[in-house]
Amino acid sequence: MIIGSCRVALAALALSATSLFAMSANAQSTFDSVDPFIGTGGEGHTFPGAVAPFGMVQLSPDTDTSCKIRECYGHAAGYRYDDPTIQGFSHTHFSGAGHSDLGDILVMPAAGETVTLEPGDAKVPGSGYRSRFSHDSETAEPGYYAVTLADPGIRAELTAGARVGVHRYTFPAGKPAHLILDLRSSLYDYPGKILWSSLRIRPDGTITGMRETRGWAPARKLFFAIRASQPIASHAFYNRETDIPYKGFQGPSRGADDAAQLLGRALVAQLDFGTLSAPLELKVAISSVNEDGAIANLESEAGNFDTVRARTRAAWQQGLDAIRFEAAAPMRTMAATALYHSMIAPSIFSDADGRYRGPDDQVHKAEGFTFHSTFSLWDTFRAEHPLLLLTQPEQRNSDFIRSLLASQEASPFGILPVWQFHGRETWTMIGYHAVPVIADAWLKGVRGFDGAQALDAMVKSATYAPYGGLGDYMKLGYVPIDREPEAASKTVEYAFDDWTIARMAQSLGRTDVAAQFDKRAGYWRNSFDRATGFLRARKADGAFRTPFDPTAINYGSDYTEGNAWQYSWFVPHDQKAMFALLGGDQAAVRKLDAMFAFDNSKLDYSHAEDIAGLIGQYIHGNEPSHHVAYLYDHAGQPWRTQERLKQIVASQYKAAPDGLSGNDDIGQMSAWLLFTTLGFYPVTPGSNEYAIGRPFVDRATLTLPNGKTFVIAADGLSDANPYVGRVTLNGRALDRSFLRHEEIIAGGELRFSMQAKPNRTWATSPKARPFSASARLR
Repeated sequence: MIIGSCRVALAALALSATSLFAMSANAQSTFDSVDPFIGTGGEGHTFPGAVAPFGMVQLSPDTDTSCKIRECYGHAAGYRYDDPTIQGFSHTHFSGAGHSDLGDILVMPAAGETVTLEPGDAKVPGSGYRSRFSHDSETAEPGYYAVTLADPGIRAELTAGARVGVHRYTFPAGKPAHLILDLRSSLYDYPGKILWSSLRIRPDGTITGMRETRGWAPARKLFFAIRASQPIASHAFYNRETDIPYKGFQGPSRGADDAAQLLGRALVAQLDFGTLSAPLELKVAISSVNEDGAIANLESEAGNFDTVRARTRAAWQQGLDAIRFEAAAPMRTMAATALYHSMIAPSIFSDADGRYRGPDDQVHKAEGFTFHSTFSLWDTFRAEHPLLLLTQPEQRNSDFIRSLLASQEASPFGILPVWQFHGRETWTMIGYHAVPVIADAWLKGVRGFDGAQALDAMVKSATYAPYGGLGDYMKLGYVPIDREPEAASKTVEYAFDDWTIARMAQSLGRTDVAAQFDKRAGYWRNSFDRATGFLRARKADGAFRTPFDPTAINYGSDYTEGNAWQYSWFVPHDQKAMFALLGGDQAAVRKLDAMFAFDNSKLDYSHAEDIAGLIGQYIHGNEPSHHVAYLYDHAGQPWRTQERLKQIVASQYKAAPDGLSGNDDIGQMSAWLLFTTLGFYPVTPGSNEYAIGRPFVDRATLTLPNGKTFVIAADGLSDANPYVGRVTLNGRALDRSFLRHEEIIAGGELRFSMQAKPNRTWATSPKARPFSASARLR
C-alpha cells in the first residue's frame, strides 16, 4: 500500500489531498482491507486466527483457558486482545458468540533442553509452557495469522484449509524443538468437561485421537489426525489423572506395537524433534466421525503450509470480491471486516466423504450437499442469512438449508435446530428461527432443496407442543408467563416465525397451512398492552403480570436478553398494525425518540452480560434492537432513520480491536453494519423487501450469485451531508423507502444524492413505506 500510494502521489502531484486519498483508497481490494483483530477486544468475542471461508477448522491462539464457570464470558473466542500471554493454538472457535465452548486440540511449541507440560500462571513468566507476546509481532489476514512467542523465541504461523489447520514454527537456532499437545485444554471450564480422550501414534508417525466433552453442547465427540513435516525423534504421552507416562518409542517407528493408545480424561503429549535446520510444519485435521475420517480429511487437502495458505487466500479473495468498497479507510476497513466475519459460519461439518455426526449422535452421510453446522439462528435470521443470499452462491445457501433439514430428520424431537454447533443442539435462545431462514431463501428463489419437505419440517417445529410453551401458545394465543419464562418475547417471536411459514405455504399453494399460520401471525396482539403501550407478559388467566417495569432486564423474566423497550417493537411483519395500537405514526415516532433519549443513569445492567451498546433504551450490542432504527421509515419519516443510523454507526463500530459494541454473534453484528453501509436493511425477512436507510460508503459494487452486478453510489457523501436528498434506481427516481429483492438481483445501480439538511418530503406517503402485512402484499 505504501508503494501504491507513492505511485499515485508521483503521478498526480496537482491533485488535492482528498482526491489523492480517494484514488489510493479505491485501488485497495476488499481482502487487503480486512482487519481480523476487529472485535477481539471489548465484547466482540471474535478471534484473529486462520480460517477458510466457512471452514471446519478455526485455528487461532488462546490467551487464557483457565477461567471458571461464569468467568469465561470475555474469553468466549479463546483470544482476548488485552491478555499478555498465549497459552497455545487450538483448532475450533466461535466467531463472536455470547457463550464459551470449543478450543479443541491445543498445540504449543517449546524450545530447549527441558519442557514443562503445564500451562502455568499468566502472571508468572516461565511458570509453564504459555508465553508472553507483543501485538507488534502479530500479523493477521484472512486465512493467516502469525506471532512471535517471546519467551521461547519461536515464530508461529497458522493457516487453514476447509478441513485442516496447518502450523509452521521457526525455532531458535541450535535449540531442540518440541511440541506440546494438550487435550485437557478447553474453553469454558465445566466441572468434568473432558468425559474421555485418547492418543496414539501410528506406525507412519501420524498421531490420532479423540475427545468427548460435556459443555454447552452435550456429549460432543471430535476426532483428530496430526502429521509433522519432520520425523518425531521421541515422544511421551501422559495421563495427568495418574501421572503415569506412556513413553512409546525412542527413535524410528518399529511397527504395529507403536499404535498402542493412552486413554483417559487428562491427556497431554510431548513430541520431540531434536535440533532442526528448517521450520517445522504440522498439519491437523478433525472429524466428528472417527480417526479414519480425520486422516481422510488430512489427505484431502494436499500441500505444505504455503500451498494451503495460497489456496485459502485465493478462496477468500474470491469470496470477499462479492462486494468491492470505495470509502475512507476506516469505513472501508470496517465494511470489509464485516463481510469477512459474515463468511466464517455456518461452518462445514461433514468430512471429505460426506459423513458427519448428527443431533442423534449417529453418523450420517450428506448426499449431494455439504453439511454445515454452527447455526446461531436467534441472531442470524435477522441479517446474516439475508446477507449470505446476496453474497454467496446458491449452492452454498442451499447447503445451509439442506443441513437444517437433515438435522430435523435426525433430531430425536423431530424439529429444526435452535442453536446448533458441531451437529449438537444447545437449546439456547428462543423461537424456531430456522423457519424464517428457510422461508426467506425459498421466497428469494434459492432451490436445490425440497420445498414441500421444508414446509413440513417448519410446521413440525412450530407445532411441537413441549418446546418453549408452544402448547399453551397454540391454545391461548400467547405464551403464559406463569408456565414459561420469557413468555412475552416468545409470543412475538413465534408470531413472526409463523408469518414466514404462512408465506412459504402460500408460495407452495398450501392455502390451508397458510390460513392456519396467518392467524397465528397475529398472536403478537395478545401480549400487547394498549394501556401502557408496551409488550407485556400475560398469565394463564389472561391478566398481565404485575408489577411491571419496562426497563427491567433479568434472565428468565418476561423477556429474552432485553426488556419491554426493545421487544415492544418486534412485529417486523406488521409494523403498521403495531403503530396503530400505539396511536398512529406520530405516536410511534415519539415513542421511538423516547427510547433513544431515555436516561439510563439510575439503571444498572451489570448483571446482564449481553446488554451492551446502549443509546438510551436502544441496545445495539444485542439483536432485539437491530431493526428499530429503520422503523422511522415505516412511520413516514425516513430522515429520522438516517439520523439514527449515523448515531449508531458512529458510536457502536470502529476500526479497532474494541470496534464492536457487543458480541458479533456469528456474524449478525457485522451483517447489520454491512447492510447499513450499503444503504438498506432486511427488516422483515420473508417479505423480499429491504428498508432504505442511508449509505456510509462512496461506492459499493455487489457481484451477485447470478453473476450480475448491483452498484450503490453516494454522491456528496460526507459528515456534513448525512441526509438523503434523492434516490434513483437505474436512473429513474425512486420515491419509496424500500427496495425489492428482485430489483437487486436484476442488477443495476442504486444512487443516493446526499445533502446537509433532511428531505422531509421523500418517501413519506403510506404507499412509499416498507412492508407491513396489514397493508397487504405489493
